Amino acid sequence: MNTSYNISSYCRIKNHQVSLNGTVIFSEEPSSFPEFIKAAYKAQNTNYPKFFKMDNLSKLAFLAADILLKNESLDSEMENNIALVFSNKASSLDTDVLHQKAIQHKDTYFPSPAVFVYTLPNICLGEISIKYKLYTENSFFIFERFNADHLFAYSNSLLDTNKAESVLCGWVELEGENYEAFLYLISKEGNIEHNKQNIITLYNT
Repeated sequence: MNTSYNISSYCRIKNHQVSLNGTVIFSEEPSSFPEFIKAAYKAQNTNYPKFFKMDNLSKLAFLAADILLKNESLDSEMENNIALVFSNKASSLDTDVLHQKAIQHKDTYFPSPAVFVYTLPNICLGEISIKYKLYTENSFFIFERFNADHLFAYSNSLLDTNKAESVLCGWVELEGENYEAFLYLISKEGNIEHNKQNIITLYNT
């Protein structure tokens, strides 16, 4: 017998706005992504000094996850049985380009560890896991576009097999000034039925 699951909350960061469960909680006049995400971080009282050392993709993913998980009133001092299932199209390309520039010329070859450490897309999952003490499954998939079918099937599989009590999943894409984060939390709680159509509807809202 299949257990039914629900979406308890969702967060979006796009077009200089941050929204939680469909309500805009922060917006700023058009500015560069680094300026915008720093302002959003401060406005949400996010207390995590390592944030400023992250690459842009990790900052985007971390802030969206932090806003959503704080809304769930989780105790960040206790282990939380939440799996992470993220996806995007460009992987860590934004940071890869910076790393490539640092190593492409023999005369100016100077790879920066601060950049190189973020040349994998799943690094942002680690930053989230550290703050919220998540020791369960985490995966980062690369798709041509937002793939509700895969996210639905994979997250339900984790829940059905008791590998996690809830799953935070979605889409986190960043290339230069083009950015979008859409994350949602799935569990037995919540008012929105977890199905493919509802995922697509929330993503397109």
